[in-house]
Amino acid sequence: MNRLRDQYEALLLDLDGTLYRGPEVIDGAPEALVPQGDSAQRLVYVTNNAARGPAKVAGHLAELGYPAAAEDVVTSAQAAARMLGQRLSAGEEVLVVGTDDLAAEVEAVGLKPVRRFADVPPAAVVQGHSPTTAWPDLAEAAYALRAGVLWVAANTDRTLPNERGLAPGNGSMVAALRAASDRDPLVAGKPYAPLMEDAVERAGTRNALVVGDRLDTDIEGANGLGLDSLLVLTGVSTLDEVAAASPAQVPTYIAQSLDALNAEIVPRAVAPADVADLLRQHPGRAVRVRAVDSEIR
Repeated sequence: MNRLRDQYEALLLDLDGTLYRGPEVIDGAPEALVPQGDSAQRLVYVTNNAARGPAKVAGHLAELGYPAAAEDVVTSAQAAARMLGQRLSAGEEVLVVGTDDLAAEVEAVGLKPVRRFADVPPAAVVQGHSPTTAWPDLAEAAYALRAGVLWVAANTDRTLPNERGLAPGNGSMVAALRAASDRDPLVAGKPYAPLMEDAVERAGTRNALVVGDRLDTDIEGANGLGLDSLLVLTGVSTLDEVAAASPAQVPTYIAQSLDALNAEIVPRAVAPADVADLLRQHPGRAVRVRAVDSEIR
């Protein structure tokens, strides 16, 4: 059997909406990643969520049944901290809007995390998702941004999937600071290149399949780096959105779930608008997609 996963040396796996929703594992997803036969891909877990450090993320994944260690996890907090470290001098202050784990990544690159705008502005503001971010946190950041400092956002995801639905994501908080500062941030996370470049480096190969649930982050990010992608319909993006997607957001493959990694690909490729019918005809398998204005990729 020529399984989808057999074509790739690594799987770059999104988390929220792909492996779990909130605290709940997605049915069948851990089993789908168990190596089968000669398949032994490098698994790299790539998350736009900057709230938790790699060790915590790996611990959560292991509790849910996924084979994961801290070195297998790449976060947007790490990518954001790397961007700051490349642009600032050692010891400069960075105002952190986000969790203590985000602050720890800032400190790990030789910078000093702070929480308030003091008499002297910090060198930068870094912003990542935290469920406890409140008006005072945004106000401190707005004061600094109005002073003209560097602004790096871990990601701009408008929503965050959980077991109850779609909650506000970091992008919703970024939008508040955009309105308050008349500024736009540099962005570390998907679909922008820094996080995806970190993931490819961690995987040690460009022969990698990006697996995720969002057209505007996972799939667009993969296309930006010229990587193949699999959209799973267990999270945010829907088939209606696929049918209306711009070429930059058309995935290489679409499947109902991660089970398709271990099945043969449907041999016929179709335009995005025709995917739904083929998925119904071939449950459990991935459908190859072609952009409307291009040859089959």
